[in-house]
Amino acid sequence: MVGVCIKYFHENYGGMLQAFATTKMLENRGIDYELIRYEKKYSIPQKIKFIPRLFNSVLLKDKKEAFNKKMGMKKHPEFAKNDAIRMEAFHKFRDEKFTKLAEPSVGYANLCKDARKYDAVITGSDQLWSPAGLPTNFYNLMFVPDDIKKISYASSFGVGQIPWYQKKRTAQFINRIEYVSMRENRGSEIVKELTGRDVPTVLDPVFSLSKEQWDEYIPVEKIYDEPYIFAYFLGENLAYREEVKKLARETGLKIVALRHLDQYVETDEDFGDYAPYDVAPDKFLNIIRGAEYVCTDSFHGTCFSIIYRKKFMIFNRYSDASKVSKNSRIDSLCANLGVTDRRFGGDVMSIKNDIDYVDVYKRFDKEMELTNSYLDKALSF
Repeated sequence: MVGVCIKYFHENYGGMLQAFATTKMLENRGIDYELIRYEKKYSIPQKIKFIPRLFNSVLLKDKKEAFNKKMGMKKHPEFAKNDAIRMEAFHKFRDEKFTKLAEPSVGYANLCKDARKYDAVITGSDQLWSPAGLPTNFYNLMFVPDDIKKISYASSFGVGQIPWYQKKRTAQFINRIEYVSMRENRGSEIVKELTGRDVPTVLDPVFSLSKEQWDEYIPVEKIYDEPYIFAYFLGENLAYREEVKKLARETGLKIVALRHLDQYVETDEDFGDYAPYDVAPDKFLNIIRGAEYVCTDSFHGTCFSIIYRKKFMIFNRYSDASKVSKNSRIDSLCANLGVTDRRFGGDVMSIKNDIDYVDVYKRFDKEMELTNSYLDKALSF
């Protein structure tokens, strides 16, 4: 039995779909697994110990966005109703697709004790090794006993640098994990810098399923009868919205937009010809499938555009100079698959240019071969 330590419950399209892909990868390999559930229960001294975490720049950025969204709901009750519709769609997908659940481990001591029933524990992807989450000692597998195999599958720090005060603890948890693989080139470099270990950079779990497998597990459904541009932005950059509008004017296409995802963006109330809220991860995938063009600042939005061989453009969500930049995941994906020309450089109309998917998939096949080779070794029992 393998314990799976991933964020399958988070209301994020890419995150939930990569968690789904991870479970399907294990099932396709004939591996028995269950999703580990941890209910935190901290004593007063433990809560005090976590206070420094509140000043982590990555966590502060996430908290600011969450606060902004909460204020948007208070100011606009209609948005609160729409967001509830979206959350219900997420929860329905989660409850239907993630059924192999472990009994909840309440408190850290029970989490450590319950881990003893597994032959191995696997974690990975979705920025689970972000500096913001280090103190919880969950996704870094510090709760797993030394004598049980620990595996990271396409793990991600989500940042280009580990804060100086976390480097020692980060190296400590990495060195406990027998099989380590990273999703970003920069992540592999960080592991080397901190531990001296050479670890592979592998593809995100969503790529472990072929287009045909995705179509099998999540049936194809036509959402809109007319051609459209799919605008999937997590950030708030207004100039990017204007570029999508420009593309719509030039092509005569409608815009399908998902509004107010990670944060509330006031001006998005008028953005998009269609702005559905009843969008679960399966419907999200079908919107990408049917799009003429995809404009996104999302890593997984880019991944699925590649899987479905779309004409797409990537807009940087973060400035490269930002301390909380998460651009390294896009950097690696584009460099490794040869699609750096899909980064927005000021001319949105270049999205019309053909993508040499023959070359992209030659590169992809090599990356997938490396990924499968790693998984073959890590998941051998």
